[in-house]
Amino acid sequence: MADAAIFEALIKDHDLHRELLAKIADSKADEERKALFEQFRVEVTAHAAAEEESLYATMLAKPDLREEAQHSVAEHKEIDDFLKELGDLEIGKDAWDATFKHMMKRYLHHIDEEEEEMFPAADDGLSGADEKRLAGVFKRRKPAELRQAKAEA
Repeated sequence: MADAAIFEALIKDHDLHRELLAKIADSKADEERKALFEQFRVEVTAHAAAEEESLYATMLAKPDLREEAQHSVAEHKEIDDFLKELGDLEIGKDAWDATFKHMMKRYLHHIDEEEEEMFPAADDGLSGADEKRLAGVFKRRKPAELRQAKAEA
């Protein structure tokens, strides 16, 4: 990879998301699950917005990468819809558990697909300068997006 910083930052976030999902799935206490889910929601919302404003925006401008970026943007919308639905359901009830399991499966598929297919394609299609610039954009946008996601809680 020419300048792997953008991909390393995104994968670091993905690893945190995997960890939070596992903790939510393993937790039996509703209050703990609620706090963990809120942390996951804030992290994923901020990550997705910063990723779209950095990597995806650049990929959408490149014909060879556009389809991959469009696919990922659609998956972000799907996950966002799940997060909103889960926010409307009561933790500890069967409907919340079933929806969470479905969302978790879809999100894990999404981040695996990004890491295994999209990031390597982007690395091949972007210059080292592009990747360095995108890492800077992501690094600046993520804290602002975290503040916004927390404010929307």
